[in-house]
Amino acid sequence: MSKTAFITGASKRVGKALAEHLASAGWSVIIHFNSSEKEAHELALSLTQKFPQQNFETIKANLSEMNEVENLISGVVEKYGKFELLVNNASVFDPGYIAETDTKLFDLQMNVNLKAPFFLMRDFARSCKEGNIINFVDTRITTNKSNFAAYSISKKALWDLTKMAALEFAPKIRVNAIAPGVTLPPEDKDETYLQKLAGNIPMKKPGGLIPILRSFDYILQNEHLTGQLLFADGGENLGQNV
Repeated sequence: MSKTAFITGASKRVGKALAEHLASAGWSVIIHFNSSEKEAHELALSLTQKFPQQNFETIKANLSEMNEVENLISGVVEKYGKFELLVNNASVFDPGYIAETDTKLFDLQMNVNLKAPFFLMRDFARSCKEGNIINFVDTRITTNKSNFAAYSISKKALWDLTKMAALEFAPKIRVNAIAPGVTLPPEDKDETYLQKLAGNIPMKKPGGLIPILRSFDYILQNEHLTGQLLFADGGENLGQNV
């Protein structure tokens, strides 16, 4: 019987790559989505056709609505049983300096990027008892640049929460984090935009998805690793070499 992973924001981009990667390694996957219903169902169908011995399900929830968040894990466990891996991948990424951030923007970043993972982790520990949690933060947590102020604070806090949970939930549950950098272009940009961004990091090129997937595998395979952060960012966290 295959192990099961629950991935938030799994219908597109990094989340989709994680779902496909885990499926190819023999995992069943529960694909969470909010607005991308069509993409989520298409992914589940595609994976079912490729890996008929595994299970691929979809579940909808708005992670900015706490009543939906608080029913999410219990609903998954009730319907599909306990699962072994929680991946907090979904996030919102909206710009705004501190001086121009209103409460609506602040609350959205905090609810989706921090509050939802907090309660999903809590409920995973309560319902599933053992396994792995992998949180996605951001290489921005190493700087104090404020052009994405609320977003950056939410990710800084998620990294601190990762360490706190790793200590509390050990030894039955390991909790670690991955910090991507220049990975994929925004949906309204192209590869040229990404190459320009990558010119400012030590490795001088976008990482793409492979460094993230390899970091993911390392966390899962290293059974003595908890409370750690892997930077999949081409050295961006080090600062600029000027």
